[in-house]
Amino acid sequence: MADRPRLLIVEDDAGLQAQLKWAYEDFEVTVVGDQASALAAMRAVEPEVVTLDLGLPPDPDGTSEGFAVLDAIMAMRPQTKVIVASGHGARESALNAIARGAYDFYQKPVDIEELGLIVRRALKLARIEAENRALAARVGSDNRVLGGMITAAPEMLRVARTIERVAGTNVSVMLLGASGTGKELLARGLHEASDRRAGAFVAINCAAIPENLLESELFGHEKGAFTGAVKTTEGKIEQAQGGTLFLDEVGDIPLPLQVKLLRFLQERVIERIGGRKPIAVDTRIVCATHQNLEAMIVDGRFREDLWYRLAEIVVKIPTLAERPGDSVLLARAFLQRFAIDLNLPAKGFSGDALAAIDGWSWPGNVRELENRVKRAAIMADGKLVTAQDLDLGLPGDAQEDLPLNLKAAREAADRQVIRHALARSEGNISNTARLLGISRPTLYDLLKQYDLQGESGVTPR
Repeated sequence: MADRPRLLIVEDDAGLQAQLKWAYEDFEVTVVGDQASALAAMRAVEPEVVTLDLGLPPDPDGTSEGFAVLDAIMAMRPQTKVIVASGHGARESALNAIARGAYDFYQKPVDIEELGLIVRRALKLARIEAENRALAARVGSDNRVLGGMITAAPEMLRVARTIERVAGTNVSVMLLGASGTGKELLARGLHEASDRRAGAFVAINCAAIPENLLESELFGHEKGAFTGAVKTTEGKIEQAQGGTLFLDEVGDIPLPLQVKLLRFLQERVIERIGGRKPIAVDTRIVCATHQNLEAMIVDGRFREDLWYRLAEIVVKIPTLAERPGDSVLLARAFLQRFAIDLNLPAKGFSGDALAAIDGWSWPGNVRELENRVKRAAIMADGKLVTAQDLDLGLPGDAQEDLPLNLKAAREAADRQVIRHALARSEGNISNTARLLGISRPTLYDLLKQYDLQGESGVTPR
């Protein structure tokens, strides 16, 4: 992108041409007066903003030539912000221009100062969109972030940014979230973003292993330590030497074993079962649980000193219901994967299926969504998965906790609906505006008003 912003002025009045050109000294300005010159300049200059007089020769008293230029610009470079002007049937022309993709409209005679404000606002939006497109290209067009997690929700993007910031340190991280929210995926992402990425990532679910076997799984055992110990075996902590150990459902570790784990965290040495020799181990611990460990501490079921060792950084993971729009993004990704892996004909979702996915509360979170999409993909008769294939029933009647203040409640509702629409239309601004029943400029204003432009993670186009 050039140092100075690029502005194309399409105006057939020579006097107004000069007046407009000198009004934008901080722009790289190109001035033309007809359709052919305008399209040639579009190809050569690729302007970020265009001001377009609809009354161009050979039809200076009408709008047909101007609209032809507008249509050509939208087809050639739809991200360009076109501001149209006309003295002919202003209201009808404005509606027509906006419907065809124009950014804004002003009526002649031209107020240079007012037009300058519109041009600079259009430029700012064009550059925000360009930054979003560049960001999308870096993280992948399917909204993948840390560890390959798919999200466009600001709530989840904040979680990813937090984990990225702490990845380069050796602090212990505690991930708190309901079952199925992606705790292991985030833990793996933390490992891959850290200096330990060359080491092993070892995961163990503490709730899935009987208490009498969990110590051996974590710390290993020497040959002959107990009946059946026919050889010396390393535990998970040793296996993760130089890497990361992920302890899922850490709240299920029994109290006697919590003491041994605390000793490792304090001294960074372990002793295998049946062993007498301390073994130094350099392993980073990342934990996760869906339980309320602070309440367990009060009840005496979890050691407070272990909590402080494990939870140097606590990251709370939102449920899928708290990530508006993500259910649709994830469903599309899962369907694409299952269609390839299982050689299924289903390639997309019908409109009623998308509405059902978007409206469901997903109490089982991402794991429930993945299983539901897999079943629906198998059951689908054609290329589109329908709401009937998903078998979700009717969305619950429960209302979200909204603020009692009417203005705040309206804003919260607006934010949620806009984010749902952005996700369902895959970030396409025109389709999103159509879903919402508003114009593109109105949608842009709402995105800016609610600060959704930069947070959503969806690339407007």
